[in-house]
Formats: sequence, C-alpha cells, structure tokens
Amino acid sequence: MNVMNNKIGLIAGEGKMPVYIAQKAAAKGYEVYVAGAKGNAKEEDFKNYACVFESFRLGQLGAGIRFFKEHGVTRVIMAGRVQHTSIFSNLMPDLRGAKFLASLKNMQTKHILSRVMDEFKKDGIEFEHSALFLEDFMPGKGVLSLRPPTTEEEKAIAFGYKTAKAIAALDIGLTCVVSQNAVIAVEGMEGTDRCILRAGELYRDSAEKSSAVAVVKVARPDQDNRFDLPVIGKGTIESLHQAGFPVLAFEAEKTLVLDLEETIRLADQYRISLVSV
Repeated sequence: MNVMNNKIGLIAGEGKMPVYIAQKAAAKGYEVYVAGAKGNAKEEDFKNYACVFESFRLGQLGAGIRFFKEHGVTRVIMAGRVQHTSIFSNLMPDLRGAKFLASLKNMQTKHILSRVMDEFKKDGIEFEHSALFLEDFMPGKGVLSLRPPTTEEEKAIAFGYKTAKAIAALDIGLTCVVSQNAVIAVEGMEGTDRCILRAGELYRDSAEKSSAVAVVKVARPDQDNRFDLPVIGKGTIESLHQAGFPVLAFEAEKTLVLDLEETIRLADQYRISLVSV
C-alpha cells in the first residue's frame, strides 16, 4: 500500500470482519471511507472508525466508484458477507451497474467480483488483500485446541479436505461435513453455519453413526486474496456444538479466525478439536 496516502476505502458486507478492518486501520492512522452494502453493513458499527459511511444498493457500481473518487481513495478492501437473499431483494443497478451485469459471462462469485475489481481499476482504484490489517488472525498449521483429533478424526479431516477442495474448485462452497468416507453435507448458498446445522439434522436422522465426524473449511484452489476468504469464528464453534460435531479443520494461513483467542477458548470449553491443516 502507498504509505504516503493514508486513506483506505472499505466495501463492507455483514459480519465482524469489515468492522475489525476499519478498527485496525483507524488505529494505524488511516482515514477509513466505508461503502456499506445496504441491508448488510450497519452504519453504527463503524461510527468510531470511519470518516464517512454511505450505504449503496448492490449494483450501484457507478455510485460506489464515484464515492471513493470524490474522497481521493485509491486503495480499497472488500470484506464481509452479503446475504444471498439480499442479492435478489436489494439489487438495483445504476447505469454503469446495468451495463456491467449485461456484460457478465456467468454469475459465479469469483467471476463477478473479479470483473467488479476490473471496473474499479479503470478509474484508478486498486483492491488490497481482504485480510489487510488482520494478518494475526490467520494461523499456521497445527492443533489450536487442547484436544487433538483422534486417529479416526484425522482420517475424516483428510477426506474432508479433499472433498472441500473439490467443491471449492467448482465455486459451490468452501465447507463440507464428513463422517469417515461419507459426505454428510456441503455448503451452498446458506453459508457455513447453516450448513453445519443442516448436517447435524441429517446426521441425527442417519442409521449409521460414527464419532469420527469433521467439519472442514478451505480456500479455493485459485483463491484470489482480494475477496471471499474463508472465515470462521465463535459462531462457527457454536454451530458445531449445537450440531454435536467434535472437529473443525480449516486451511492454514488462508483462513481468517475472528476473535482467535476467544474462539480457541470456546472450542476448549466444548471439547471441540480445532485444527489448522
């Protein structure tokens, strides 16, 4: 990042990640300008960190670019979830957004977001790593919890890792839930936590049960670090506990663990094995 320019833009969706980025950036002396996705990002969450917050409906591409240009912002971070229901209910493109949508070759997330970044670049605005300022929340390989996985759970993790990588490559989702060599559930539009809870219901109704169940989350094989990084946190652990699953594995150095210390403590409280692989 150009240290001579202390302005940073933030395209914010739902969740803690964009708030933490704004907080960390402000603490480092950056002026933070937030374009919040309407229906997802809340202005009150950023009031102590952002110089300016403005909401935009999805598809208002021209308005979003003008917002950053008017404030002299040339570096932008994209972070936070956008609920899929919001995509359909809040999509109201402006002229540039409508032209952009008409030019898309497909509606895969990675294609859309890559093209959005290309549009911003035309106006001199570059996207940064989406975990900028949050590098300490991306653990390296190892067991983070007090309880390590059992031998059978390690086998489930290995199988789940291959499965998750396969569905991630197809842009289906980043998470799967596996039992031994059986796939219980894969993540779709509902997101990680709901996938885990759905898997819990399916598993409870299954005739064949094994304690060797693992939830595995990975990055895409060709992950663009500027958007849609895998993220877990305390809510993920709560979902595992509710579903009755004993293991959460995630890809090392490519997954954000929000509230890292608190997440580890919660995993220990529930006797969940938390593993970075």
